[in-house]
Amino acid sequence: MRKAVLDIISPNPNLAWKMENSCRDLEKQDWYGLVPKLWPNAKYVYSIMTGSMEPYLKKLRHYGGDLPLVSADYGSTESWIGVNVDPSLPPESVTFAVMPTFSYFEFIPLYREKQECFAMPIIDDFIEGQPVPLSQVIIGQQYEIVLTTFTGLYRCRLGDVVEVSGFHKGTPKLNFICRRKLILTVNIDKNTEKDLQLVVDKGSQLLSKTRAELIDFTSHADVTNQPGHYIIYWEIKGDVEENVLGECCSQMDASFVDHGYVVSRRTNSIGPLELCIVEMGTFKKILDYFIGNGAALSQFKTPRCTRNQVLLTILNVSTIKRVFSTAYR
Repeated sequence: MRKAVLDIISPNPNLAWKMENSCRDLEKQDWYGLVPKLWPNAKYVYSIMTGSMEPYLKKLRHYGGDLPLVSADYGSTESWIGVNVDPSLPPESVTFAVMPTFSYFEFIPLYREKQECFAMPIIDDFIEGQPVPLSQVIIGQQYEIVLTTFTGLYRCRLGDVVEVSGFHKGTPKLNFICRRKLILTVNIDKNTEKDLQLVVDKGSQLLSKTRAELIDFTSHADVTNQPGHYIIYWEIKGDVEENVLGECCSQMDASFVDHGYVVSRRTNSIGPLELCIVEMGTFKKILDYFIGNGAALSQFKTPRCTRNQVLLTILNVSTIKRVFSTAYR
């Protein structure tokens, strides 16, 4: 490998000296603006930045400095779906115009299920309508995408929940909302991946009191004991005092706005939120587990809510601190 590389390029001590000095300067600034500093000709950062990748935007902006972040297209393993017709928008506001020639698209209307305070536990996250073609979608309505490809996949359900935000020359523009079935539920509560992401964002803001940084997270609805409760796992870089972790935990617990969750917490039908801090490298172990079982590295996304017993074993074995919420007392 080394010989093959040296046949193409040759050592450049002057460039190495410049990079070493640049890295010394960057280290003093906590590596802010790393990308434009080392690659001065870079024009923008191109990546997937929606859905489960959105929590990494803060870190990407830190390393990217003033470079624009571009989320240019929306696709899946089965087919490309749409393109971003306004790449100047920030990733949080991006919409994707469906390309009708990629596949034959259908959309299943999804409606939030209204729960009474003492209704039966939820077994699904949405009520479904009848599939409609691309030409009959409605602005503001949420849908699950179904596609039939030219290579033979017939009415394949992607599991992506999208919302129609408008139209571009007659084709709908989609805003990615969340994945289906990735749901935290214990009693009559229902919190999606997006709900969890908002809660973690609020809780992790309190880490600014310290030099610590949230690296990654996932969650689990534990019903092995009654009352059941949510567990959120954090991997943190840096040291955080237990009282600050307690504040983070209580802040997250109080930030869930789902009516079923709030009522259940007030009546103690759901127990206090548990925050587990795992050792550094835990989410790398999860990645290694998925890759070792045949997952493609380019397609891997950290599961934000899991019932997988192998993953839970990895998380629980790696837990070094546990704190419980004091909200709703």
